[in-house]
Amino acid sequence: MNLITRWDDVPLFDSEEAEAAFWAEAAIDLRLMDASVAATTEGTESVTITLRMDPRMLARIKRLARSRYLNYQSMIKQWLSERLEEELRDR
Repeated sequence: MNLITRWDDVPLFDSEEAEAAFWAEAAIDLRLMDASVAATTEGTESVTITLRMDPRMLARIKRLARSRYLNYQSMIKQWLSERLEEELRDR
């Protein structure tokens, strides 16, 4: 398995098949993914909250996030943001 540590290591693909073949043999370093997520939220203010959750649900969320090469907290924030936009649009 090839570990991708720089975005420049990801080539441009001619087809979805070529991209699928590449990702079958490669994985993104979690530090690279975390740095990318942190860079997109840089400059925005955030507040720390506590959220109680069933441990089994949290384990499932973490597995799903890991399969998508995402930080689970970032994925939850993305879900909340998407749902908020949907709720506001439906008003």
